[in-house]
Amino acid sequence: MKEMDNIRNFCIIAHIDHGKSTLADRLLEFTGTLNQRQMQAQVLDNMDLEREKGITIKAHAIQMNYRLENREYTLNLIDTPGHVDFSYEVSRSIAACEGALLIVDAAQGIQAQTISNLYLALDHDLEIIPVLNKIDLPAAMPEEVTDQIVDLIGCQREDVIRASAKEGVGIEEILKAVVHRVSPPKGNGKAPLQAMIFDSVFNSFRGIEVYFRVFNGVIKKNDKVKFVNTGMEYNADEIGVLKLDKHPREEISTGNVGYLISGIKVAKEVKVGDTITLAANPGEAIKGFENVKPMVFAGIYPVETSEFEELRASMEKLQLNDAALVWEPETSAALGFGFRCGFLGMLHMEIVQERLEREFGMTVITTVPSVEFRATLTSGEIITINAPSEMPDPTTMAFIEEPFIAAQIISKAEFIGPIITLCMDKRGIIKNQVYLTSDRVELSFDMPLSEIVFDFFDKLKTISKGYASLDYHLIGFRESDMVKLDVMLNGDRVDALSAIVHRAKSYEWGRKLCEKLKELIPRHMFEVAIQASIGQKIIARETVSAMRKNVLAKCYGGDISRKRKLLEKQKKGKKRMRQIGTVEVPQEAFMAVLKIN
Repeated sequence: MKEMDNIRNFCIIAHIDHGKSTLADRLLEFTGTLNQRQMQAQVLDNMDLEREKGITIKAHAIQMNYRLENREYTLNLIDTPGHVDFSYEVSRSIAACEGALLIVDAAQGIQAQTISNLYLALDHDLEIIPVLNKIDLPAAMPEEVTDQIVDLIGCQREDVIRASAKEGVGIEEILKAVVHRVSPPKGNGKAPLQAMIFDSVFNSFRGIEVYFRVFNGVIKKNDKVKFVNTGMEYNADEIGVLKLDKHPREEISTGNVGYLISGIKVAKEVKVGDTITLAANPGEAIKGFENVKPMVFAGIYPVETSEFEELRASMEKLQLNDAALVWEPETSAALGFGFRCGFLGMLHMEIVQERLEREFGMTVITTVPSVEFRATLTSGEIITINAPSEMPDPTTMAFIEEPFIAAQIISKAEFIGPIITLCMDKRGIIKNQVYLTSDRVELSFDMPLSEIVFDFFDKLKTISKGYASLDYHLIGFRESDMVKLDVMLNGDRVDALSAIVHRAKSYEWGRKLCEKLKELIPRHMFEVAIQASIGQKIIARETVSAMRKNVLAKCYGGDISRKRKLLEKQKKGKKRMRQIGTVEVPQEAFMAVLKIN
C-alpha cells in the first residue's frame, strides 16, 4: 500500500494553442526526467506533423520522479490534444487519471474546448488544478481571466496557479499542487488484475506496444495475459514504464502506468479501452468506456489501383496509432477499389491523409466528405447512408433524417452579428445566448452536421478574427428534405463527385460545382459537358470547349473547297472522338466541393 501513496496520475487539458506542450516540457525539465541534450521544444509532440502545425494530435504518456519533503513521488503525465476533432483521445486519457491540470491562456481567456474537456474531466470525478498560463505576455489579463476560472469551476482565487511555461514561472507550484491536491490511485494490489488500455503504438520491429493503466492487481513479466473484449491471450514478453524511452521492469503495481510488448502483429486485436487481465485468474472488464462515433465519412482510394493491398496494410498500421479511425472497403465506378473511412472531423481527415502520405508513402485520392444519414423506406425499413451512392430511389423512400449537433460558440461580443448570420446561413437554429462577461458571449445553436463538415470552422475563425471557439456534440437525427446531386461528364455519372445536399441549396450548389469543375478539368480534343442533376432533372451545365489542331496550316492560298474538305474531315473526327473519348479528371477536381464558397 506504501508504494501506491507515492503515485500521482494526471493529464493536461486545454483549448488548442494554450501552451500545454510547452508546459509539459518545463515539467519534464524541472523534474530532471530529461537532460539538456534530450531537450527540444514540444518534446512530447514527436510526429513531424505535430511540430509543423503546432498542435498535439496524439495523447502521450511519460513518467517523472519528483522529490518533495524527503519523499520520492512518481508522477505519470498524460499530455492530451486540444482540438475538438481529437476529444476522443482526451476522453481516454482522462479515464486513466485522478487529476487534471486545466490550462487557460491569460491573454485569450476561457474557450469552448476548455469547457467541454473540463466537463469530461468532471464526469470522471477528477481533481481539477486550474493554471493560468502565459502571464508574461503583454496582452495578458490575469485578473479578468482568474475571475472567469473561479466562475467556471467554483474554486477559490488563491487556488489558481499563475505560470508562464515559456519563462519557467510557477512550475514548482504546479508540481507541489499535483502532489498535494491530486489523490493517490485507489485499488487493491491483491485483487485479480484489471488494467485499461488507453493507447497503442505500432513498432515495426516488435509488433504492437500497448499502453495501459493498472486499476487493480499486479502485472509481472512473462505473465499470461488476456484481453477481455477480444478474448485473445498473450505472453507478457516485456513490461515497463515510459520515460522518454522505455524502461523495462519486472512488475507494474496497482495505480501505475506502463507499456506491454507481447509480439501482437494484428491491429484489430488491440482495442483501446479494452481491459487486460490474467488468463489464470481473470477479473471483470472496466466499465465506462464508449466506442468512438465517427462524424464525417469520405472515400480514400489509391491513385494506382494495384496499390490497394498496400493501402489496406497502411490503414491497419495507422489505425493502431489512431483508434478513432474507422474504415471498410468499397468500390467506385470512377476510382476502382478503395476504403470508406469514418473520421471525427475535417482536421482529423486532413491529418490521416497527410500521415498516409508521409509515414507510409501512399498517394491517395480523397472523395467529398459526407455525414451519416438515415432513410426510412415506405416498407418501414430503416437504412443508414454513409455515401451518396447508397442513397435509395426517392420513390421507395418515406423520409430521410440527418444528424444534428448542439454547437457552443464562445466569442467576443462585437462578432455576434456575423456569427449568427453564418449559423443561420448553415440552417442553424439559435437556442441561447449568454454573456459570460461584459465582453464574452456564449451562443448555443442546433445545426445540421452536414453543414459544418466542410468549411464552417474556417469561416468562423475568419469572421471573428480568430477569437471565436467552437465545440459541438451530437444530439440525434431530425427529418430533412435531402436530395442526391449527381455530376455528369459527357453524360456519364461520376459517383465520386456526387453529394447529398438540402433541396433549398441544391440549385446554387449544382451551379457553383459546375463552375468550379470547369476551371479544374483540363481541355480535351473534344468538348466536355459538365452537368449537375437531381434524379433525371438537369439543374446546371457548363461546357469545357475543345482544343483544336490547326488543320489549315499547310494550306497557303488555294481554293476554299480544299480548306472546307479538311475542316469537314476534322469535324467528323471530333464527333467520333466525343463518342469514345474519356474525360480525364484531375485529383483537385474531387475536392472541388470544399472550395465552393
